[in-house]
Amino acid sequence: MAQSKPPAPGAGRDAPHGSGRCPICGRPTEHAYRPFCSRRCADVDLSRWLRGAYAIPGAADAEEDGVSAEEPAAAEEDKPEGGGGSGTDR
Repeated sequence: MAQSKPPAPGAGRDAPHGSGRCPICGRPTEHAYRPFCSRRCADVDLSRWLRGAYAIPGAADAEEDGVSAEEPAAAEEDKPEGGGGSGTDR
């Protein structure tokens, strides 16, 4: 009977999961840069994220900047007349 050799340490790590293709260029992935094939493709993907290329388009949120549409009108009502703010009229 022939004995089978035990797998080498780390064997099977480079086996692709799913498609095993780089999402940027389509080449086979490298374990060190997974899910990409190289550092270049990983950097291209990072650049796209930082530029906002992966943003999901949608309607603008009225409270996106932390101020609701109703707050600016309420803030103007609370302002003192004259705009001086020092408390003395000269």
